[in-house]
Amino acid sequence: MMDTIFFILSKVVQFCIEPLNWLIVFVLLSLLFLSLRKLNLCKRFLLLALLDLLIVGWAPTSELGLSALEDAIPKTSLVNISENDIGGIIILGGAIEGGEIALDRGEISIGSAAERVTKAFELIRKYPGLPFIFSGYSGRINPKGASESDAFKRLVAEQGLSEKMAHYENQSRNTYENVLYMKPMIQEFGLKNEAGAPKPWLLITSASHMYRSVKIFEKQGVAVFPLSVDYQTTNSIHWTSFDLGEGADNWGNLLHEVVGIIAYWITGKI
Repeated sequence: MMDTIFFILSKVVQFCIEPLNWLIVFVLLSLLFLSLRKLNLCKRFLLLALLDLLIVGWAPTSELGLSALEDAIPKTSLVNISENDIGGIIILGGAIEGGEIALDRGEISIGSAAERVTKAFELIRKYPGLPFIFSGYSGRINPKGASESDAFKRLVAEQGLSEKMAHYENQSRNTYENVLYMKPMIQEFGLKNEAGAPKPWLLITSASHMYRSVKIFEKQGVAVFPLSVDYQTTNSIHWTSFDLGEGADNWGNLLHEVVGIIAYWITGKI
């Protein structure tokens, strides 16, 4: 019950922290005060709306924080480890639309974090002897249609990949539940060393999401090799760039992760 409340509350908070949602609030308030003939307050909220646009659209305002978050966990170099060092492959959901679109259109859609899926296909082909787990049901409050795991299973079949080492977790709604529900599967299906201890698993998720993910795995006592994908920033800051759409996406990712890290820390999940 508490996990459900936490999940719903996280979606409410996510809506509230989206910078472009603030723009709507500022404009509505300015119109309200205009109708009340309070011109000074109307001007102030219009200025806040303009400031919001400038902050969201100017690249460095989001790139600085997002770049630091993406670099917080060093990416594992596959050159430095062998297949014998790996216990399996974990793919976290969040990139696949397996719900209503799949029902209506008959096709699985992959979103902006598509690298989670493409990197997974690459590693499944590269390491056919390793077990892999795809984890994810849906991040929506009212999901419809197939789960993300079911959608990924369909994509695996469409790619002609072997199902022999495939495992799917289709209950989780957020990162904490990903780890919680996968942990018994990792213990059961993961490869072990000569002493019988479980080997670390390769973990595939977006770079901005990797810090929170690794901390949850650590809290649950599961060792992983972080393999970050879906980078949204480069090594240099674009000081003269202005892009409202890209800025909104970057701010959304950054605030979502920062608030998630704080919330998980407060509730003892990391």
